[in-house]
Amino acid sequence: MNRLETDILVIGAGAAGMGAAICAANSGVSVIVVERNPDAGGILNQCIHNGFGLHYFKKEFTGPEFAYQLYSKTKESGIQFLFNHFLLQLDLKNKTAIFASEEGIKLIACKALIYTAGARERPFGSLLIPGDRVSGIFTAGVAQRLTNIENRLPGTKALILGSGDIGLIMARRLTLEGVEVVAVCERMPYPGGLARNIDQCLKDFGIPLLLSTTVTEVRGDGRLREVITSSLDENYNIIEGTQRSWSVDTLVLSVGLVPSTTPIMDYFSIDGKSRGVIVDNCMRTDKDWIFSAGNCVIIYDLVDYVTYQGEMAGRSAVNYIKNGNNPARYPIKKGNGVGVINCSYYVENSDLELYIRVNKPKEKAKLVVRSDNTIIYEGKPSAFIPSEMVRVKIKAEKIDDSFKKSSLVTEIIDL
Repeated sequence: MNRLETDILVIGAGAAGMGAAICAANSGVSVIVVERNPDAGGILNQCIHNGFGLHYFKKEFTGPEFAYQLYSKTKESGIQFLFNHFLLQLDLKNKTAIFASEEGIKLIACKALIYTAGARERPFGSLLIPGDRVSGIFTAGVAQRLTNIENRLPGTKALILGSGDIGLIMARRLTLEGVEVVAVCERMPYPGGLARNIDQCLKDFGIPLLLSTTVTEVRGDGRLREVITSSLDENYNIIEGTQRSWSVDTLVLSVGLVPSTTPIMDYFSIDGKSRGVIVDNCMRTDKDWIFSAGNCVIIYDLVDYVTYQGEMAGRSAVNYIKNGNNPARYPIKKGNGVGVINCSYYVENSDLELYIRVNKPKEKAKLVVRSDNTIIYEGKPSAFIPSEMVRVKIKAEKIDDSFKKSSLVTEIIDL
């Protein structure tokens, strides 16, 4: 049994993990990054389309290029990477993580831990769609890996369920590779992906987007041969008589991501609804020495934001090691119109950076952050859609001047 020691241990070598590691190492502490895959970058390595890095690097990269830029920075900082290591359990009392590796069981003791394990896709079984047990049904991420990394097409004629960004991007990718994409179906009355992806991945290729539509049955003998879709009413109930048959051999699912928190859900608090790690605005969990960032907290729309939050976790972990302070923190509550928010607590005397998704489209509204009846932040009137996050930065002095030491409330006010 091998044993290592480090100041900061980062679990996960994606954008959040590398951002956290770089920030921490540049502050003079020792850092070990543990990754279950054989290389760094996470999901970025199979996202060969461009559009990454415009915020963080001020340049446009593909996913692998973005990952390479970050990984290059880690080499400059003396960060140690351990690949092909799987987390088994945490020893909270001794601040130790236990991993399985090709060399056997490995124990890594640390002064602070940062969990950045990303997210997983919702599987077909969670959708409760009746039908035959057939092959030819893939999550969008699996279809992406087959096409972009393994050079294998999932099928010849496909229907995509869900208009999340990865599903939209795969509609374009499969079309370019010669697969006929008959339609993208979305159960909500509005798209789930970014507007730019709707334009560039569907409209530019003449792929229809069917809103308020879902898959209600799959049929086939061994391999998928038919998918039945139905229209939904405003309560998401099937409208009888709207069933439509599609002759396809492939069904691609882009039905959302779930924070990857199963390995650690017994060690610190997890949101019961989103399954994300509950953190404050400094990315600290309810264990003062454990921090978390990235898609294992909430699902972000841009990898740039994931990297920013990783850096925040790195700074906070270093601050904990050097100062050991445990400041008071107060709840941040979701008010009207807010569907997802990136942190659940505000640490007093700190800057607040919020990432917010609305729960439904708004043609004209404004974001307000308040403490009781005192408005701390008021955004400009604008349109909001659930697929695009709102990023808000509020300085500590602006909060503390009017903060009632009880809670903060974020809400979307219709205009």
